[in-house]
This record gives sequence, C-alpha cells and structure tokens, in this order.
Amino acid sequence: MRTPAVSGQFYPRGKNDLRKEISRCFANIPLKERPVLGAVVPHAGYMYSGITAAHVYSALPEAETFVLIGPNHTGHGSPVSVSSETWGTPLGEVNSDIEFIKALPKKIIDTDESAHRYEHSIEVQLPFLQYRFRDFNIVNICMGMQDEETALEVGMEISEAVSRVKKKVVIIASSDFSHYKPDKVAREDDAYFIDPILALDTTEFYLRLYERAASVCGYGPIAAMLSASKNLGAKHATLLKYSTSGDTTGDISAVVGYAGIVVE
Repeated sequence: MRTPAVSGQFYPRGKNDLRKEISRCFANIPLKERPVLGAVVPHAGYMYSGITAAHVYSALPEAETFVLIGPNHTGHGSPVSVSSETWGTPLGEVNSDIEFIKALPKKIIDTDESAHRYEHSIEVQLPFLQYRFRDFNIVNICMGMQDEETALEVGMEISEAVSRVKKKVVIIASSDFSHYKPDKVAREDDAYFIDPILALDTTEFYLRLYERAASVCGYGPIAAMLSASKNLGAKHATLLKYSTSGDTTGDISAVVGYAGIVVE
C-alpha cells in the first residue's frame, strides 16, 4: 500500500483535524455538481490553496473512477508512470482501478510505484475526494516528462481507456501556477496562461508558457487532462477560483498562484 508521504506537512495528520481543515475549505462554497469531465486543482498546503481546490471539488459529480495526473517533483521513477497500489490517507484507503489501468494502451505510461512514493501532488487531492464521495476508485499518473507531445499521448491513452471500460470517469490535473513572483506579476502571468486553458487550446498554452518562461509546475498534467477531456467531448472550461499564497500570508513580494478550473 502507498502510505501517506506528506501528512502533517501539507495537511493535518490526524483524521479529525483533517476533516475539520477540509470542512473549513468548503465553508461558504455551495455544493453544486456540474457535468465535469476534467479539472485543474492546486496542490499546495491546504492553508494556502485548499479553498481554491474546494471550489473545484464542490462542482465535481460522482464518478466510478477519478484519474489524477500530477507532476513529478522528486525525479524518481519512470518518465510517465501509473500506480496500481491502494493509497492510504488519514481518512482511509482508496483502491486503484485495476481494470482501467489494464485498459491503458501503455505506449508511454509505465507502471512504476517509485515515482509516486514521495510525490505530494496527487496525494493531497485524495482527502478532498474522500470528504466528498464515499465509493470511488483512482488511477494516479505521475508525469516527469511534460512536453506537449508526451502530454497529448497521455491524454490519448486515458481517453482510450475510458472508452474501453465504459465507466463514469473524471480527470483531475494537479498543478500550481506561477512560483515566487510578485503578486501583481503572478496574477498577470497566470491570467495569460489560463486563457488558452479555458479555450481548450493546448498548443497556445505551450506557446505562452515558453514565451514567458513559466514556472507552472503541472503544465503537462493540465495539457494531458485537456487532451483527454476534448477526446471525450468537452466543449468549454470555466475558471471557478483564482488565488495566490499572498491572500493567506499577506506577503505579496513572492507568491505562488492557484487556479481552480472545470472542463465540461
């Protein structure tokens, strides 16, 4: 089993404290399910990005399987890897969807647990799903390679697997946006990067990332999610919430940006 690597750091270690913290994130956000196919959520500590994440999780519909795609911050493991283990959090255990994993064409996605062992970008999403939903499976994909060609291939593999298993699936890309820039600059840059996401335009997204030497950490997972969602019929995207770490700390000299986006 994949045990928690960042409990007590990014989120509370104790079950009751964790539920209390997630409840705080959802305060004043109405639960209103939408026909979401894909989403972008941040993965910082809950005190910084939890409210932005909750805006997305409040809009998600129930699904049999949630595919979570995160960047590889650790450098361990295969360039693109899927985990088949059961994942534990303080709120309990979640099983991987083995049928879905077997349905992946595996042209570029490799089964490799070492890439996931200490990676936080996917782990921090699971308590939100456990808080919202009772019965679901997961497919966790970690991307070390994040170029456009790789991202589009990952998206194609995911959408092919969805077609094969014929289950209700929601695809979640885990990403923060600008890192350690003045608040004003981060907001301007992130708006520039978010616009092509809302237009479902992965090519323009990459052009803008390169143009401004972006520090968006999960751009590959975002592009893979967009690719898969479009293959599955997505037509538009909506920005539900944008924030920066400065909103929490009051320090706007060097912030990290967070966006909550749904794709329908």
